[in-house]
Amino acid sequence: MSKQELIERIEKKRAQLIEIVAENGLSSPKAIQFSQELDLLLNHYNTKYIKKYSTQVS
Repeated sequence: MSKQELIERIEKKRAQLIEIVAENGLSSPKAIQFSQELDLLLNHYNTKYIKKYSTQVS
């Protein structure tokens, strides 16, 4: 999956989550499911495309 495809999937899942929350509430099982799916996509993006910076104590 390319970076652009992953971003598109994240945006689509985010939009779906907003709709689900508006219809069913934030703590509904479907909202929780969509939130977890969005978390997985975001974690994948962060792991693959965000550089990890190490903090060093001087």
